[in-house]
Amino acid sequence: VQLQASGGGLVQPGGSLRLSCATSGFTLDDYAIAWFRQAPGKEREWVSCIGGSYDRTWYTDSVKGRFTGSRDNAEKTVSLEMIDLKIEDMGVYYCAASNNALGRPCNKDYGMDHWGKGTLVTVSS
Repeated sequence: VQLQASGGGLVQPGGSLRLSCATSGFTLDDYAIAWFRQAPGKEREWVSCIGGSYDRTWYTDSVKGRFTGSRDNAEKTVSLEMIDLKIEDMGVYYCAASNNALGRPCNKDYGMDHWGKGTLVTVSS
């Protein structure tokens, strides 16, 4: 099982980035995929989750209206479109997978079965 986040980089406040999470070794349909981030000196926090029969999406309050999650089961990728980035959005972003059959929450670390390596998002002028 592998997940690999990519797409991070340096962007000015107000800018945009699109993160991708490439997955392999499991059936993406069977999992919810979450994004977490960790800013320097802070604890990792949940950002977004996509899952369910109709690819429902959930977001932490601070990114609602600015971040949009999507998934392509055929390509086995999950994306996070981020616009109007703020300095507080900066951090290492991780994608993680939660097995739907186990019924764990996709907005908690303990709900994740598999984690990928992160991608760094830097927001700076």
